[in-house]
Amino acid sequence: MFKGYKLGIVVPAYNEEELISETLEGMPQIADRIYVVDDGSTDATRQIIEGFAGERFCILPNGQNRGVGAAIVTGYKKCLEEGMDIAVVMAGDKQMDAKYLPQLLRPIIEGKADYAKGNRLSRPGHRSGMSNWRFFGNWLLTLLTRIASGNYKLMDPQNGYTAITRAALKQINLDEVYPWYGYCNDILVKLNVAGGKVADVPIPARYGREKSKIEYSSYITRVSPLLLRGFLWRLKMRYLVPIWRR
Repeated sequence: MFKGYKLGIVVPAYNEEELISETLEGMPQIADRIYVVDDGSTDATRQIIEGFAGERFCILPNGQNRGVGAAIVTGYKKCLEEGMDIAVVMAGDKQMDAKYLPQLLRPIIEGKADYAKGNRLSRPGHRSGMSNWRFFGNWLLTLLTRIASGNYKLMDPQNGYTAITRAALKQINLDEVYPWYGYCNDILVKLNVAGGKVADVPIPARYGREKSKIEYSSYITRVSPLLLRGFLWRLKMRYLVPIWRR
């Protein structure tokens, strides 16, 4: 299934000393390169990941805490530089289960999508462990992101388990991707303008010892203006700019 594809996995990590070692040890063998981005961790994360440096693991220090979106962009740029065909994102807190990676990649390899993302909301059983408050926040952000991106079928836009083609990455101005939580919503808006096809892949939630760094009350407050700006930008790029260019 993966023959002929160079696969890179981006692992953003900020203060993940408890789980980063288990995460990296569980990286799938189908990955050609694993780009571990230390986003200015103040705990032992940097020391742990440096122990994995080698042929498959590339350690990318951001120097200071620039945000998860910025960390992922650092990995994406390295994927492009080293000629990866598909770039996958798997968080450093072991939330993304590698056994579902083939399912995530299938729509891309079959030519049905340029960007595939996990979806924990498609089936009730897949939301196991998700609090009611987290579910409500995700539902609200799904609604807002649908409006902003123009993709009215997408679900679970906060899901960070994603895969994107090299061609789609090159269509996005990576330097303009939102650097903090909210990057995933921003990318969905940018992909719509670029004409990218998005696939939702049912993947169950995986909650364990990790501690979410998202506080939905403040997160929604910060991301809502971002989505409003994205909505207006999409309208301009999709409808007004083509008229001006006639």
